[in-house]
Amino acid sequence: MAPTPDTKQRADSAAWQRLYKGAAWRRLRQHQLAMQPLCEFCLVTEEITAAEVVDHKRRHQGDPELFFDPANLQSLCKHHHDSAKQMMERGKKVVTYGVDGYPIELG
Repeated sequence: MAPTPDTKQRADSAAWQRLYKGAAWRRLRQHQLAMQPLCEFCLVTEEITAAEVVDHKRRHQGDPELFFDPANLQSLCKHHHDSAKQMMERGKKVVTYGVDGYPIELG
């Protein structure tokens, strides 16, 4: 039986999950949250929410240069990381509304 795309993606991601366990990532994550402690998506709508997740703006897929690039990081709350960011990674546009009522595309 041929592997499904989901199975292949899980196998590929397992190969680079070790990057998240290292001291270099923990230091970079801590630095990112110290520099930007608030969710960047929430700030678009002037909401103040503590960031819990350091997210890669562009998928790194195990590329250490992209993985450890501070310019490729953003601070997000868990809600936005697990919802809006996942939809964006699947190619969907994510729109929210600003305090003025006008739509704002996230990402």
